[in-house]
Amino acid sequence: MDFLQQNLLYFIPVFGLIGILVMIGKSSWVRKQDAGDENMQTLAGYIAEGAMAFLKAEWKVLSYFAIIAAILLAWSGTLVATSSWVIAISFLIGAFTSAFAGYIGMNIATKANVRTTQAARTSLAQALKVSFTGGTVMGLGVAGLAVLGIGSLFIVFYHMYVVSVGADVNGEDMEKALDVLAGFSLGAESIALFARVGGGIYTKAADVGADLVGKVEAGIPEDDVRNPATIADNVGDNVGDVAGMGADLFGSYVATILATMVLGREIKSADSFGGIAPILLPMLIAGLGLIFSIVGASLVKIKKETDSVQAALNLGNWSSIILTAIASFFAVKWLLPETMNIRGFEFSKTDTFMAIVVGLVVGALMSIITEYYTAIGKRPVQSIINRSSTGHATNIIGGLAIGMESTVLPILVLAGGIYGSYHFAGLYGVAIAAAGMMATTAMQLAIDAFGPIADNAGGIAEMSHLPEEVRGRTDNLDAVGNTTAATGKGFAIASAALTSLALFAAFVGVAGIDHIDIYKANVLAGLFVGGMIPFIFSSLCISAVGRAAMDMVQEVRRQFREIPGIMEHKAKPEYSRCVEISTKASIREMMLPGAIALIVPIVVGFSFGPEVLGGLLAGVTVSGVLMGMFQSNAGGAWDNAKKSFEKGVVINGETFYKGSEPHKASVTGDTVGDPFKDTSGPSMNILIKLMSIVSLIIAPHISVHKESLAKLDQKKEIMMVKPENENVILKKLR
Repeated sequence: MDFLQQNLLYFIPVFGLIGILVMIGKSSWVRKQDAGDENMQTLAGYIAEGAMAFLKAEWKVLSYFAIIAAILLAWSGTLVATSSWVIAISFLIGAFTSAFAGYIGMNIATKANVRTTQAARTSLAQALKVSFTGGTVMGLGVAGLAVLGIGSLFIVFYHMYVVSVGADVNGEDMEKALDVLAGFSLGAESIALFARVGGGIYTKAADVGADLVGKVEAGIPEDDVRNPATIADNVGDNVGDVAGMGADLFGSYVATILATMVLGREIKSADSFGGIAPILLPMLIAGLGLIFSIVGASLVKIKKETDSVQAALNLGNWSSIILTAIASFFAVKWLLPETMNIRGFEFSKTDTFMAIVVGLVVGALMSIITEYYTAIGKRPVQSIINRSSTGHATNIIGGLAIGMESTVLPILVLAGGIYGSYHFAGLYGVAIAAAGMMATTAMQLAIDAFGPIADNAGGIAEMSHLPEEVRGRTDNLDAVGNTTAATGKGFAIASAALTSLALFAAFVGVAGIDHIDIYKANVLAGLFVGGMIPFIFSSLCISAVGRAAMDMVQEVRRQFREIPGIMEHKAKPEYSRCVEISTKASIREMMLPGAIALIVPIVVGFSFGPEVLGGLLAGVTVSGVLMGMFQSNAGGAWDNAKKSFEKGVVINGETFYKGSEPHKASVTGDTVGDPFKDTSGPSMNILIKLMSIVSLIIAPHISVHKESLAKLDQKKEIMMVKPENENVILKKLR
């Protein structure tokens, strides 16, 4: 036990390595599965080729951004004592790792899709096994890289800035180590935002173009091989819902751990780990969550065609959550001292564990509530189906109403979680609750990622003209995947709210602010401006989808018009043209929304000071959480309302199927909801976290303490004060 206490810091990256090794094994298993006939492999090849073309184009642009940002960070790191030029290296590692996490997901998804289609020719159980294993590869890759990356970098920076100089673990040198580590999180979140926005624009431009011309105008199935946009649509499932989502949750995971570590530094801890137990705890919980996610994933299986896929996923999810909670109890009891204090708030290690439980409960409740509002057969989706019977407009009204209603319960749960976790362990409790919620990210992401794989599998089945029973199995998986995607987004936005609050608290501490006074006109103005940012951000994202979709619609119409024989299967559409349109549009349109998140905190912070910036962050967080929930849930409900018609729905005693007028109204609603749920909605959580991280990094440059010291120097020159009076003057200046 003494050996473990002395070397626990070095064991944390081992958890990440275990996750990566298991990921490699599962990836190898997926690749060995049957990929189907030549036609299926050709179609899958088109999808994989288009996906990699997008990634290469995106990486080229983002590499320029990363290099410029790293140079600026290196320069800024030399200006204050609590930072270092090494932050630029940390930033580049975070950016690369985030992009690599997205690539892992993209690579396996484009292999698992066609293998899931082939497995669906055998049984639903085998199709679930292949698709979920593909999702598990992504989940373990993201979580493994995050734990390995942040654990390894902390070891390096802890030795560089604290151990090597014999510094106090609660002092300025530890603050410098964590500030440099924040560069890793900034790099991860920056790439995540561009990947999520760019991928979302790509996928929805292709999806909307394919739907409006293919299904509505030409009257052919969604994934019909005759539709020129169908390959781009299937590529979009990978670049948006897989690569974008992988980078997104990688950034969320890292930001949550970092926020807890920064607040943990403020706790003076008489523990057996050199005083750094509160800093180690979030990394240890993340590692344990990764291990128990592997256990939970092994439980996801069905035996019969009639077994519930959702129930199998829930079993794996709940198992990983419960096991992580039990392990966290023993980790807290072992790691932490009996009593601790953060900013005058006294709490015990039992209180810390209760805060973790609060986080796990909040995450579970958010998933349950989101599932209710977006799942087929539940009251909210059924209400949209019923409204479709009276036309397109009433479908839109119904979807908007459900989206707005769906914010009520999650916000109450989130508010209760914030209050409860703070009650137990103060600001550290809020942060560790978020870390507890994010501990099973590998499992959450596995559940989330299997959906796009199943969606692609259904597309390949449709394009390959496979038997109806095959498409029925893939549709079964896809419908569950739509719900899990929505619950995953609800989970992500809830964790973002807790993480942003923790980052906000860390920012206040580093910036030297005692409070944020909204009675001040400039602070109130910052609050209102912050509340506006998620709206203009959403507007830019949705407008970008609209513009790109218009280009796609025109291209699909042109091909139907100018290439004779497409509808008779005598001519092959130019799939590459549609892929090119989505790629160029997404790369072009993602720049402005991304720039807002990065530039606004810097401009406000340096122009108006830390208190106004704090008001801005408060406005962004509240508004962004509400917008994220509203848009994601409305889009998910619209999507599953449309999918319900594929099996037939009963409205006022009459049954309606695909092609009916109510179904056409549901297609319109789904088209409106597409950019909501896959572009702007899921980007909200990255927006609020990224702005908080940027603010945390610039906090030493705009801190009240720094300004007060400058004023003190001026006063000393004028008054020629004695050194013993400096503290009195500094207190008055503050």
